[in-house]
Amino acid sequence: MAEYIRDRPPQQMQMQQQPQPMSHTVVKAVTAAMAGGSMLVLSGLTLAVTVIGLTVATPLLVIFSPVLVPAAIAVFLVATGFLTSGGFGLAALSVLSWMYKYLTGKHPPGADQLDQARQRLASKARDIKESAQQRIDQATQ
Repeated sequence: MAEYIRDRPPQQMQMQQQPQPMSHTVVKAVTAAMAGGSMLVLSGLTLAVTVIGLTVATPLLVIFSPVLVPAAIAVFLVATGFLTSGGFGLAALSVLSWMYKYLTGKHPPGADQLDQARQRLASKARDIKESAQQRIDQATQ
């Protein structure tokens, strides 16, 4: 059936598209309102449970804070160190992989840009060398 509709000329497609009846629009609005309302109720319940949990946990946190705060800082620093180390290691491996592909001629992404930059840099270096040589020649004459 989808092929039949797809093969029709655009004039017939426009004639076939009709505005939706009012009942469909009302059903869509009611469904959206129900979904939004239920999400609002769930967020309110989550907020209430969070406030109750903090109310119950606050005295315990105050009592154990001389131990918990330094322990939390230490755990945070250790976790941050491991994550940073892993990220740098992953970056190094990806750079080494890219370099290996480039040096073996497999043409990794960005190789064209690197070649263009190398050519522009070599061209500028030649220009500067020639300019310096001309100035030296002019100064010695």
